[in-house]
Amino acid sequence: MFNFLKNHPFPVKSFFEQSLVLTYALPIELIKSQLPPCFVPDTFNDEYGFAAVAIVKTKSLRPAMFPSFLGNDFILVGYRVFVRYTNNAGKRLRGLYILGSETDKVLMKTLGSIFTQYKYGITDIEFSKEGPELTIISQRSEVNIKAKTTPDAILPEQSPFGNWKEARRFAGPLPFTFSYLEKNKEVLIVEGIRENWDPLPAEISTAEVGYMDKRFHGNYQLASAFYVENIPYQWKKGRIEKWRQ
Repeated sequence: MFNFLKNHPFPVKSFFEQSLVLTYALPIELIKSQLPPCFVPDTFNDEYGFAAVAIVKTKSLRPAMFPSFLGNDFILVGYRVFVRYTNNAGKRLRGLYILGSETDKVLMKTLGSIFTQYKYGITDIEFSKEGPELTIISQRSEVNIKAKTTPDAILPEQSPFGNWKEARRFAGPLPFTFSYLEKNKEVLIVEGIRENWDPLPAEISTAEVGYMDKRFHGNYQLASAFYVENIPYQWKKGRIEKWRQ
């Protein structure tokens, strides 16, 4: 009877201390197989679809009506697919469809499971930065990522993008995050608000992500990575609309 609580019933504020997003290119048909029928893959050159792994160190995450000192600090990991959705007003929205999420603290998993559709699990993720060098490690989630932010960053060898400008379109976060509520054939839309979002290209030397292997069985390739830090961020209250088939 309290399922409505999972639909982002209030706006949330946070501060992104650090965020690294790895974007992977996949065959379009494979992406389609992961999506409810209301979404279509957001593609590049009609050849690739994309999934993202975002690791974020948040500070003072809290309901927007609360002061920052009542917030909590978490590491959040998001597994998302780049999609498009045409809403009931006929507007085509570009955003991310939720595959799954992880966090380093039981409190976030509990609250996330109550108030969101983000499918939170608990993990032992650690995120560290020394100068331009980034290291993200998790034994439980089989994550081992080593990256470097540099003006001379080189795109991954197998990337479908010809340059960083092309890659930037799939850097995330996008304006909207989507969930599909199968029971009532509804779409939950959460809009994000960000400030001063100017991501730096990141060069990846190691990118082991267990979730990608388990979900896509190796049928993917790293396309790009971007890093940002010290960004205020807010999620609006979720809104639901009936999917018009």
